[in-house]
Amino acid sequence: MLSKNYTKYFFIFFFLFFAFSVNAVEDINQKILDLRKQVEELEKKSEEYRSVVNSKQKEAQSLKREIDILNNQIYKLETQIKITDNKITVVRLNITDLRNKIFDRQEAISEKKSVIASLINLFYKKDQEDIVDIVVKNKHLSDFIDQIKQADNLNKSLLATVTVLKNEKEILEGEKNELEAQKQELESLNNTQKNKQNSLDLTKDSKDGLLIRTKGQEAAYRELLEETERKQAEFFAELKNLETQAVQSGAFIVHVTADLVPPRGTKFLKWPYDDYVLTQSYGYTAFARSRHKPYGGDIHNGIDLASGCGTAIKAAAAGAVLASGFNDGFGNWVAVRHENNIVTVYAHMRAPSGLANGTAVTTNSILGYEGNTGSVFSVRTGPCAGSHLHLSVYKDFFTYINDKNGQLYFNYSKGALNPLDYL
Repeated sequence: MLSKNYTKYFFIFFFLFFAFSVNAVEDINQKILDLRKQVEELEKKSEEYRSVVNSKQKEAQSLKREIDILNNQIYKLETQIKITDNKITVVRLNITDLRNKIFDRQEAISEKKSVIASLINLFYKKDQEDIVDIVVKNKHLSDFIDQIKQADNLNKSLLATVTVLKNEKEILEGEKNELEAQKQELESLNNTQKNKQNSLDLTKDSKDGLLIRTKGQEAAYRELLEETERKQAEFFAELKNLETQAVQSGAFIVHVTADLVPPRGTKFLKWPYDDYVLTQSYGYTAFARSRHKPYGGDIHNGIDLASGCGTAIKAAAAGAVLASGFNDGFGNWVAVRHENNIVTVYAHMRAPSGLANGTAVTTNSILGYEGNTGSVFSVRTGPCAGSHLHLSVYKDFFTYINDKNGQLYFNYSKGALNPLDYL
């Protein structure tokens, strides 16, 4: 009798272990592979558009150059939106597949517990029989002993199986939690992509606005360029005077000097973007040397990076928020104090950072989003015209109030370092 039960439970075990839809799993896996392949192809396209924008930035300013840059920014944004949509779909497929596996494992564990319960009940009933009667029922004593061993082996085997499946369930639960976290991360990225969609619309408007203002004529573009350069030069000339007065009076709100300046080439900073175009370097750049001296004859005190209006800006290193504010020059800005009192500044952000002074940040912390607030050199119009991040690094940093408008300013070239030496 026990031998028949053994056979029955063995087949139940076998069925439960393999009772899931192989075709469904293969179908999900194939979809995931297809989507990942699409992502790879789209990422290559995105990189191609980025390279074109980077190349165009190096060309002499012209209406054609501006339109080419805008077109490739549009293509890049459209591609990035598709990439994120595919990534989110992949994660959702993974989560669905994992939930199905977890459910199957739970059912299998439940069934196996029932099998063990039945066996225990069977063994209990056997235990109630008189030992002499059991021996008499079997022709040979060896048959009785074999039955006992067989039952013991089956019990151990099923208990081991339950233990294994419990461990598998724990592993799968962990994987599910991990995938849920990935989904949240991608959903967050999708929210950023919604900003990119908004940026895409604004970039298209900027392109249309530029064509309307110039009527597609290079001469009209040149006039706009001249006017924009003059206005920026006037602003930075005034900024230089304000800074000189602040230094002479010593009326600093915050003043931080580095304990030790890292040697050039010490790469202690990370790029604030994963994907970007370097639109202007540090120092006496071609733009800084141009006819109207747009920085008041001074250097460009940082680097300019463009990733797309609304792109999240991350801290270049761990530290704490030192100061933040808005002024007509740098728009919305935030300064972060790092080890040895090195300070990084992030400017032209779309909106205030919202981070209180003293807030600890890491390289994963979002400080704000790319924008074009403040004095941004651009002949375009619209909320995203000339959008970029201005990043400066200081060994000596101070802030002061502009008495004319009550805005919080910080020093321009005094104490500035070349960010490219540390990125």
